[in-house]
Amino acid sequence: QVQVVESGGGLVQAGGSLRLSCAASGRTSSTLETTWYRQAPGKDREFVAIFAWSGGSTSYADSVKGRFTISRDIAKENTVYLQMNNLKLEDTAVYYCNFRILFQRNYWGQGTQVTVSS
Repeated sequence: QVQVVESGGGLVQAGGSLRLSCAASGRTSSTLETTWYRQAPGKDREFVAIFAWSGGSTSYADSVKGRFTISRDIAKENTVYLQMNNLKLEDTAVYYCNFRILFQRNYWGQGTQVTVSS
């Protein structure tokens, strides 16, 4: 069984930065990719960024390109970060992390709230 926990959310002014963390415990050695999603009030959950564990390639939603960076901790191999810079009001959402593991189901965290104020 795998458990996923997000952290690092909070209240920040527009233009500020936050770093979200996504830590997984359990059998994660066959992880294929880790993906960040977000869901704003009244909207569908949307893709934010993805990190492929084999090769380290990344991809971003157009709305966050150039502002957000997804990375994996070298020391804490089961931890993936989402560095968010130049935050905008429209970035306000609950951010969720997903681990897709070979031969297992996808695992989701409980989410962390990010609120950007003017």
